[in-house]
Amino acid sequence: MRVTLKDIADEAGVSMMTVSNVVNGKRARVSPETIERIQRIVAERGYVPSASARSLAARSSRMIGLLVPAADEDSLMISPHNVAILGQIERELRKSGYHLLLRGIAEPSEVAEALKSWSLDGAVLLGFLDEDLDRLTAGAVGNVSLLAIDSYSTNPLTTGVRSDDYTGALLAARHLLDLGHREIIFAAPPFSSVGVVHQRYDGFRAAFAETGLMWTERLATVETTTHATGRELGHRLLTEHPEATAVFATADILAIGIMEGLSDSGYDVPSDVSVLGFDNLDLSEYVTPKLTTIAQDIPQKAAIAVRRLLAAIEQREHPTEAVTLDVHLIERASTSHPRGARTADTGADWISPKPS
Repeated sequence: MRVTLKDIADEAGVSMMTVSNVVNGKRARVSPETIERIQRIVAERGYVPSASARSLAARSSRMIGLLVPAADEDSLMISPHNVAILGQIERELRKSGYHLLLRGIAEPSEVAEALKSWSLDGAVLLGFLDEDLDRLTAGAVGNVSLLAIDSYSTNPLTTGVRSDDYTGALLAARHLLDLGHREIIFAAPPFSSVGVVHQRYDGFRAAFAETGLMWTERLATVETTTHATGRELGHRLLTEHPEATAVFATADILAIGIMEGLSDSGYDVPSDVSVLGFDNLDLSEYVTPKLTTIAQDIPQKAAIAVRRLLAAIEQREHPTEAVTLDVHLIERASTSHPRGARTADTGADWISPKPS
């Protein structure tokens, strides 16, 4: 049978209120001897406080929703990057005594429904289009605090935290250009005029502009961000773009799929094609060759997101500016000079024709 607060109080010879105060850390008016006796009985009896009772007393559910887009009614858009974010957010919330509820959202209108039906104290929005976040209104979300991760939405209801996507792509393109690549594929999911991928697209092109080089749209390829899609792209990459010597993929999982597809087709990475990703997920070090990538600080992103969200919930602090975190290039074995290229100080042409 479940041990109750009353059971502990009866055995300790004190009131239920005294036991509740000790269990919940309110011990200023309780003697050290009584605290020690209650703690001993709690440990011996295996008493676990009721989360629902605590929530009722505090008028708080202590539940935070992690809302992610659902591609359809049966699946969630949980990429390896989002899984890493999810794990870090749960860890940070657990430290503060909150619980995480994962909920898929098939239609933007379901956000308000999820917030109200689960009595959430707050919610993190991950992976939504900025256009969808822009449409959220105070009337729809009520008093629930919201925070968006990896968003460029101007909606003050969702001000959150993101990585410096523009600079990350700029660093990626600079690295490939410095190695001597000119015909570089930009592989990314569909994107609009705002958002994470658009920032990376702009940063990528800026690297060419600052060196006076031209990059053509024919080298852009739109792909879903999955390993399977990347592998398919790798299979056909040099058939569709025989001039290409490098690929910048806007996600590690896509880049890793591309490397596998190229290998399946008899090409070597990086001798035939250099591949560079974005995220620095753990698996980028587990593949062969190890993946050169743009590293973002996922633990810090999660910690800042939780800290900001809990400040909004508990102190009603609502920041007006998003936090943008630095990124940096990690050079590993998946990038090198293009075959036949010379070093920059020779002043000679960097690119040689791709061998047949």
